[in-house]
Amino acid sequence: MTSPIPDLGKPVDDLAGRLAHVRWIAGGTGAGKSTLTRLLAERHDVTVYDGDRAEHGWLDRCTPQRHPHLAALRDQSPGAMWHDRTAQQMLRAMPGLHGETVGLLVEDLLALPARRTVLVDYFGLLPRHLAPLLRRADQAVFLLPTPGFRQDVLTARYADPARARATWGEADPAEALAARLARDALWDEEIRRQAPLHRVDTLIVDGTTPVDDLARHLAARFGLA
Repeated sequence: MTSPIPDLGKPVDDLAGRLAHVRWIAGGTGAGKSTLTRLLAERHDVTVYDGDRAEHGWLDRCTPQRHPHLAALRDQSPGAMWHDRTAQQMLRAMPGLHGETVGLLVEDLLALPARRTVLVDYFGLLPRHLAPLLRRADQAVFLLPTPGFRQDVLTARYADPARARATWGEADPAEALAARLARDALWDEEIRRQAPLHRVDTLIVDGTTPVDDLARHLAARFGLA
């Protein structure tokens, strides 16, 4: 079977089979993906793939023909995506909505040794793009934070003025954060809509379950324990 991923440079036979050693933590911002990935890496023999960090390299590899929305980010100044746009416009500008990052991610994963479990931590995936990469549903989970939990997390994350400026540029931090929350709510809505259609699982994160318990749950789900 050839690859269903549109932005891969060439077809790849049995893509799900070649990625059977990969486990995926996807979902909304502020849900604790990176914290959980770090805990699982400390406790189990896994290779971590940081999708947010990898995106910087993708900007050098992407082309306007295959990745128009991703390539458009190369010329944007910090904060430009959050300024003077509706939440729907910001959502439509996301490369992940159009599956533009999946092929780049897959190319990276295929280049890694397959003898160890790889744990992917990445925000910019949707169920319809991830489902063709899975042999089993228990290889992946989409974490969805409640609105209040996400707001608390992102407010704390950008309380440092230097970090806020690096992310929002010269935009008003409060306005930029409100725009981010509105866009991410639409992204979560898209995940919730697609998840049952593609038989992938979601997990609500509201802050009431200790992180250690969530890590143990994911370790058991992924077969790491």
